[in-house]
Amino acid sequence: MDATKLPVTVVIPVKNEEKNLSLCLDRLGRFAKVIVVDSNSDDGTREIARSRGCELVEFCWDGRFPKKRNWLLTNHPPSTPWVFFLDADEYVSPEFVDELERVLPTTSHVGFRVVYANYFLGKRLKYGVPQIKLPIFKVGSGIYERIDEERWSGLDMEVHEHPILKGSVGELTTLVDHQDFKGMDAYIARHEQYSSWEARRYITLRKTPGESSHFTHAQRRKYQSLTSWWLAPSYFLYSWIWKLGILDGTAGFTFARMKAGYFSQIRRKIAAEMGIPS
Repeated sequence: MDATKLPVTVVIPVKNEEKNLSLCLDRLGRFAKVIVVDSNSDDGTREIARSRGCELVEFCWDGRFPKKRNWLLTNHPPSTPWVFFLDADEYVSPEFVDELERVLPTTSHVGFRVVYANYFLGKRLKYGVPQIKLPIFKVGSGIYERIDEERWSGLDMEVHEHPILKGSVGELTTLVDHQDFKGMDAYIARHEQYSSWEARRYITLRKTPGESSHFTHAQRRKYQSLTSWWLAPSYFLYSWIWKLGILDGTAGFTFARMKAGYFSQIRRKIAAEMGIPS
């Protein structure tokens, strides 16, 4: 391993990400290794990965556990001490890498949460509900939640599943940019899949409540509220008013409204599946 590089493997799960991937990869030169895990892309995604000298791994999902990230951790475990799961529409800054360089050598944590700067309708959202994930952790400290689904949707990657780690977790202060250049149609289609997955997950948890024993407080609160009529309007008011999304103008209003609509969509799908009024 090059001693001048960060001892981190960046793993980028992709499918048809030619519009986002180049910018993402161009900012990863200080990491020890970059792996692109591809699900049969039919655009220029694989050619972009190869042209940047990344390791390209092919993944074909059978509809069951494990999905892409857990499959990579199990079948191609990174050789570095740390792994960083980054989406193709997420872009690190030199300041973010500087913070990792300062923090990782002396930390007692096994993982780090990251806050993302969301862009929507071409504008950076400075307010509203922040997006926070746990994408960086020590190799061998844990994996993403095991959910034995049966093709609830076409999602072959862990999106809503959280890493379950053995050890404490910290939070980095430098934001990572999150900006998808594939357009609104792709955004809507993706959230259609997300809502189907969330509805199926809720229904399954009703049948097997013990599977929620490891949930974080936020997860527990969300699944307790998904069938409540007030969740969507409450989210909108919380994001747009309480979290000052109104200051982001039209983009902030539209983002809050569409996220509220997403929760309404989940509620309707649960009601339809369970045969109850929505």
